[in-house]
Amino acid sequence: MNNFIYKGHVVQKSLGQCFLIDKQIVKNIIHVINPLYNDVLIEIGPGFGSLTIPVSNFIKKLFVIELDKDLVSYLCNNKLVSSNVVIFKQNVMNFNFCYFSLIYNKNIRIFGNLPYNISVSLIIHLIKYINHIKDMNFMMQKEVVDKLISSPGSKNYCRLTVIMQYYYEIFFLFHVYPKSFIPNPKIDSSFVKIIPRGKNIYKVNNIKLFNLIVKFAFMYRRKMLRNSLSNFFTVKDLIRLNINPDFRAENISVYDFCRLSNNL
Repeated sequence: MNNFIYKGHVVQKSLGQCFLIDKQIVKNIIHVINPLYNDVLIEIGPGFGSLTIPVSNFIKKLFVIELDKDLVSYLCNNKLVSSNVVIFKQNVMNFNFCYFSLIYNKNIRIFGNLPYNISVSLIIHLIKYINHIKDMNFMMQKEVVDKLISSPGSKNYCRLTVIMQYYYEIFFLFHVYPKSFIPNPKIDSSFVKIIPRGKNIYKVNNIKLFNLIVKFAFMYRRKMLRNSLSNFFTVKDLIRLNINPDFRAENISVYDFCRLSNNL
């Protein structure tokens, strides 16, 4: 199968590259981000600068992370980005986000059209920087966003839902269809705003234990809790906590998972 070439660039499928070309969607995203002059903004995956260029016009300095050396060269050599844009050729999973929060003495804002192949692992990875983040505005696969915003009882409700909703408030903003990208992805996308919970209403005493319980519950999600969590709770324990032993993981709220964890 021939490689897809756009603007002389060979699209790297291994990096999940799909470039945003819809100008109206770009306007919608900038409106949502609402970049202010002194914001510490970091963009993940600038591509050909469809968001980078207009956002840079609003702020004092924009930091950009791009792994593909050809795209870094394109942005620099074509002088598409202004002098207030600093590009880091780096794997985002190794980027030190808290550094910028510390040197500017304010929480950072992160945005981007996330590569589909790392979107889930990336948003989980960013939890470690939550105390340094003001908000995040991301384009992701619709199926991932459906999980992030789902409620107990939904088929999309899963381990990712519980973990992310424990740490963040998550807001679906709008759908973006394949025709808005080049090459056209085979799936729909959604744009989402993710905001750390200032005062976490879901307080757990031991986050490792909380993660472990959620992991076991969804590892055997078709099993009733009396079975999937039998290593942690008896049926009597669950009843005492007012949790139905015949429920499955998908029926349990984030708050109840916290109660289960704190009970131990």
